Amino acid sequence: MTTGQTARPGIEYLDMQAYVGITKHNGGFAATDELLTLCRIETAREVLNAGCGIGVGSAYVARNYPCHVVGVDISEKMLAWSRQRARMVGVSDKVDLRVGDVLALPFKSDRFDVVFCESVLAFVEDKGRAIAECVRVTKPGGYVGLNETYFVDKATPELTARVQTSLGTHVPSAATWQALWEKSVLCDRVVKLYRIDARTEIRDRIRWVGWRWAVRAWGRLLRLYITEPTLRQSLREMFDAPVDLLQQMGYGIFVGRKPEQA
Repeated sequence: MTTGQTARPGIEYLDMQAYVGITKHNGGFAATDELLTLCRIETAREVLNAGCGIGVGSAYVARNYPCHVVGVDISEKMLAWSRQRARMVGVSDKVDLRVGDVLALPFKSDRFDVVFCESVLAFVEDKGRAIAECVRVTKPGGYVGLNETYFVDKATPELTARVQTSLGTHVPSAATWQALWEKSVLCDRVVKLYRIDARTEIRDRIRWVGWRWAVRAWGRLLRLYITEPTLRQSLREMFDAPVDLLQQMGYGIFVGRKPEQA
């Protein structure tokens, strides 16, 4: 993933998001609120937002709950956006941000009261390992929560290839997600599945990042499109995909509690 200000030929979806300052997210604030409620966020003292992206979720938690938030992302550029968001919301003193990979989180075991990821593991091939890492750094009795994309029906090889090529994601079926969740050591597991309505989803994503932020991101995307002619085909492929793909996707809320130590 690129971390610089200048985009490069062969740009990937995550590179583009980091350059533009936008983050994929399903279900808007309603999904985030449901996820946090199921994780009993109101009782948490320290929370990890794994794959924090541009920092909307981290800032939202810090602003609305009496806890300290740590956000990690593999991209330095995403973390720069997260810092900007924390300053904008006025929660810089409640949010710590650092580079980190969900497959090898840079924390000791049993640290956080809540660990949550939103639209992160869709980009990770080894989802079982990522879930295990989230569980590892969660305190016994704490909660792990995911908001992740799934295919409503079993994806054809052609559709799977299209998603991987245009968006760089590894989106499984709902059954695969459920199997992964059941294999985890978590107890009191909750799974809630929702279909995606394309119009509602696009509107909710704009509200999630904020209208002003979204307009500026679109401006940066337009500048990228105009100034980088070698990237135009890549950008067309990325943005031809989402609307019709949304109709074939849903998102799931997955929450579980780490068992108390014996």
